[in-house]
Amino acid sequence: MVSRTEIERRYSAVREAMTEQHLDAVVVCGSEYTGFEGAVTYMSGFVIVHRYAYVILPREGEPTIVFPAEARYVGEHGTSWIEDQIFAERPGQYIGDRLAAQRVGLYGLDYVLAVRDFEAMHQRVGFVPFDVEFDLARAVKSETELESVRDSVRINTEGFWAFLEAYAPGKTAAEVLAPAEKLFVEEGCGRLTMNMVLVGAEFAMARESTVLGDFCIPSLEIAGPGGHWVEVSRSLGKPNAEVSKMLEAYEEYFDAAKPALRPGATSHDVHRAVSKGFTDRGYHLGHVTGHSIGMTMIEHPKIGEGIETELRENMVFSMHPHVIAENGQDCLYMQDTWLVTADGGEPLAGLPMRIYEAGETRP
Repeated sequence: MVSRTEIERRYSAVREAMTEQHLDAVVVCGSEYTGFEGAVTYMSGFVIVHRYAYVILPREGEPTIVFPAEARYVGEHGTSWIEDQIFAERPGQYIGDRLAAQRVGLYGLDYVLAVRDFEAMHQRVGFVPFDVEFDLARAVKSETELESVRDSVRINTEGFWAFLEAYAPGKTAAEVLAPAEKLFVEEGCGRLTMNMVLVGAEFAMARESTVLGDFCIPSLEIAGPGGHWVEVSRSLGKPNAEVSKMLEAYEEYFDAAKPALRPGATSHDVHRAVSKGFTDRGYHLGHVTGHSIGMTMIEHPKIGEGIETELRENMVFSMHPHVIAENGQDCLYMQDTWLVTADGGEPLAGLPMRIYEAGETRP
């Protein structure tokens, strides 16, 4: 159960960002699509399991959570700490009527907001995109949130070991991932998992038709019972000569990230530090180097070129340089969840940065 102190801390941080943007209210959108429900959970305690929901936070006064009435069950409504719960035939119509002529920050405008609700709202409400501001307001984690993050990391790391113990060349991706998914469900992740393998340089779902070879790259992403997403994985098996050279750069990234992920450094600074070993070797980087992570899977800021956001203590980042060879097939991708501390970055999983062998057991 989230404490009243933690709830007020979250609302205060968002309202501070609202004041800077001269907003009257903020509307936070959430969707059942994996990874996009977390903003509503963060603001209300409610976990979406079907369709979508909105949270309205005024600059003053109590918040409201809005559900679509045509699907009365979109989750366990009693889990929300928000007392004002609205079931609207057209949520966009209700929000438009309530916030007409106000200046409103909208989180989820680009990826989450239902089109029919946008059509009902946008001509009456002065919407201001609020994705970056909202994410930065929640980027610094409280001690309560860090407990949830560490628990998610524990579960994810256990899932990695389950994946490794099941892995062998010739097995299908589905049967290797199954023990890890079973563990995730038993540990309380519910539907908040998104786990894949890489086939060549592309991400693919772990299907029965995908047969694993001598080298395997899993991508394991879960949120534990507290709702905080994390990413922890290592590659498995026998790398070829090209991938072995990539591993050298990965080891350099891992060492460079520790001093780079410090308060006051910019996301650009971190990207340059951790990508140097790859670019010096002439490799192309595919998927984003890293990003803030919390109750939404991918949050701002990302770790990338030209991102001048300064890091602060107790920010949490997923780091996963995706290095691709010139042939477009050979690649390496391993994930870690890092905490920004006063002394630099702390990798929370405690896994050495290396490629693990098939049949290897945990220490």
